[in-house]
Amino acid sequence: MPPVYSSEWHHLRTNLLRVSGWLRAEVTRMLEPFGITQPQFNILRILRGQKGQPISTQEIRERMVDSKMSDASRLVDRLALKQLVTKAPSRADKRLVDVVISPQGLELLRQLDEKMQELDAVMQVVPLEQAQQLNQLLDQMAAAIPGRPLS
Repeated sequence: MPPVYSSEWHHLRTNLLRVSGWLRAEVTRMLEPFGITQPQFNILRILRGQKGQPISTQEIRERMVDSKMSDASRLVDRLALKQLVTKAPSRADKRLVDVVISPQGLELLRQLDEKMQELDAVMQVVPLEQAQQLNQLLDQMAAAIPGRPLS
């Protein structure tokens, strides 16, 4: 018997939960051999986007995919212990810590980019034009999340 949904939005919510759960599990599985978590991976990607420019842990937290669930300072400390990032007191505000991705962090991301292409290949079941449309719709939904800054 096929599932019964009370509305198309209920159907959408169920599909988003199903696909996001699968995707999170796959990303976790791919990150595990590298010894990092999804929030740490997110931080490394944010830092790579900085192109060598320092960024504070406060700004990292604001830009993270799941910022409500993360303690950016603790995550950065763990990445620093693994020598994937460097951190130093901020020149602009001594209360803040500036973080930069290290060469080892960039190399790890290069290796992970190859792994993530495997997930992208699965996503290609959706044709490019439809993927662009879906991204626009999801961006629209993300913009409507109360209290969530766009990033």
